[in-house]
Amino acid sequence: MLMFSAALVAGLILLVLSSDKFIEHAALVAEKLNVSPIVIGITLVALGTSAPEMVVSAIAALDNAPGIAVGNVIGSNIANIGLVFGATLVLAAVPINGSLVKKEIPLVVGVTLLAGFLMIDQHLSIIDGVVLIVAFVVVLFLLLRNSKNLEEELTGDLPEDDGSSVARSLLIAAIGLAVLIGSSKLLVWGAIGIASALGVSDLVIGLTIVAIGTSLPELAASITSVRKGHHDIAIGNVLGSNIFNLATVLPLPALIAPGIIENTVIERDFWWMLGFTLLFAFAVIIYSKHRTASIPRWLALPLLGGYGAYMYLLAISG
Repeated sequence: MLMFSAALVAGLILLVLSSDKFIEHAALVAEKLNVSPIVIGITLVALGTSAPEMVVSAIAALDNAPGIAVGNVIGSNIANIGLVFGATLVLAAVPINGSLVKKEIPLVVGVTLLAGFLMIDQHLSIIDGVVLIVAFVVVLFLLLRNSKNLEEELTGDLPEDDGSSVARSLLIAAIGLAVLIGSSKLLVWGAIGIASALGVSDLVIGLTIVAIGTSLPELAASITSVRKGHHDIAIGNVLGSNIFNLATVLPLPALIAPGIIENTVIERDFWWMLGFTLLFAFAVIIYSKHRTASIPRWLALPLLGGYGAYMYLLAISG
């Protein structure tokens, strides 16, 4: 048990560190090779929010642990709203950008409902995976359509050139990718071992320990953005991560290891994810019309309380 726990913790730490390095230096390589900034920006939008979840779910599916793969996606989306955004609100009220109501909010609710519809038969098929990938392309198009400063928005977060050569950046990116894959393998191995030792399903481990671990980058980014006064980034982190988790991460177990998923996924966990998503959406819509146009700090209480209740439910249900 101790060995599995150590493997899981080490895997999580290396996963977060290697993910950042891989994405940063892969982008630098692309910049040095004169790849279009818009293409790099789009790639960062997709990878930057969900890289840890993508690799962990892919490795879990390959290791015949579909519960961890699916649980990681649903658990991460629940944690992003209940834990990450709830913790962010403890620090400060979060201002709302009016465009979120027209674009991101309908998309996150729509993709969540689509995922539930595809899982309602308790089976993830290759067709389901393809549908979600098509949904990803559509979502990306809708997010970028009618953007007045498209290139400026997409390239705003590109890493600054550190003066290193293409070869050095490529080497660091390759090492980052290797560590990312290796740490994901270590994390999944530890998670499966803990699940066996505790006599719980790998789904529960995916919904809890693995999901919280892969949501740590979002938590760190949101808290950092609030402390620096960039409050609007906090909502964008949550919405972007949840959309891309469902549209780019959930297809992986469907394509790599299609098959039956546990009935509790659709009977219990999906409804919690949908509930948190709708609560978040309603809060953004309602308070966007408020005179302060910001989500108040008191909403942290139901979000964190709800997340705690969900964790307790998982603990007693096993």
